[in-house]
Amino acid sequence: MLRLTFLGTSAAQPTIGRNLSSLAVRRERELFLVDCGEGTQRQMIRYGTGFDVAAICFTHLHLDHWLGVVGFLRTLSMQGRPEPLDLYGPRGLSRVVERYMAGGIEQLSFDLRVREVAPGDRIRRDGCDLVPFATRHGVPSVGWALVEDGRPGKFHPDRAAALGVEEGPMFGALQRGQAVTLPGGRVVTPLEVLDPPRAGRKVVVTGDTRPCPATVDIARAADLVVHDSTFGDGEAARAVETDHSTAREAARIAREAGAARLVLTHLSTRYDREPELLLAQAREEFGEVAVAHDGMTIELPLVG
Repeated sequence: MLRLTFLGTSAAQPTIGRNLSSLAVRRERELFLVDCGEGTQRQMIRYGTGFDVAAICFTHLHLDHWLGVVGFLRTLSMQGRPEPLDLYGPRGLSRVVERYMAGGIEQLSFDLRVREVAPGDRIRRDGCDLVPFATRHGVPSVGWALVEDGRPGKFHPDRAAALGVEEGPMFGALQRGQAVTLPGGRVVTPLEVLDPPRAGRKVVVTGDTRPCPATVDIARAADLVVHDSTFGDGEAARAVETDHSTAREAARIAREAGAARLVLTHLSTRYDREPELLLAQAREEFGEVAVAHDGMTIELPLVG
């Protein structure tokens, strides 16, 4: 399973239909949040993501991207959570957590592990890496990529049988990439019975940013890019002034990276009820694009 649930898709101010920034990413047994704007825990209840969050990855420390974590931590503690929770984010995260923990959150029922990250770090999780990359937003900021481990190529039992391999433990060894020795002494290698290795899935989430070469680099051949698209063409100057992106700029990034799909998020309130304008502008640059809305889910199946 690799499922994204958009919990908040508005920029800076909530609207009736859009909460502040947060994205839930469920991969197999782990649930990650990217940002945790005010009201995120209510959105998690509303859209059924569960509260079993393993880590929260912050893109930057503007209030609309993290303030919801204060209440969320308290809720988890009131529920008696025993497992530690990892918080990852750019420079300054430790200071923010210390300040607000000292300002009204009682002792938690679980350990809070805070790690400040820099572009190029790789955080190892079960079957994947969380990779922060450089973004441009006027304050310390990073985007986040979830990069899955590669998978062995498809196993062909008919080929193995034709080479004299008996079904059972030797089949399993070959599927794990290990050579096996037959009773007569012949060695059968994985290359003889497996297709070429298959790449894992890659999801890239920019957070708030101007278009960046680093985004293009990390997003090459990505299955999905979730990009800041606060403004339309008519506010291009405002996008530069505030270190955000237009929908058209986001689409150009996805096209240059050769990504498979693009989702636009972090919409200015002026596009709350009419996101079609942003969609139309983006589609002039890149075909596979959608505009996120609160509650939108995307599932990325394994290919091959």
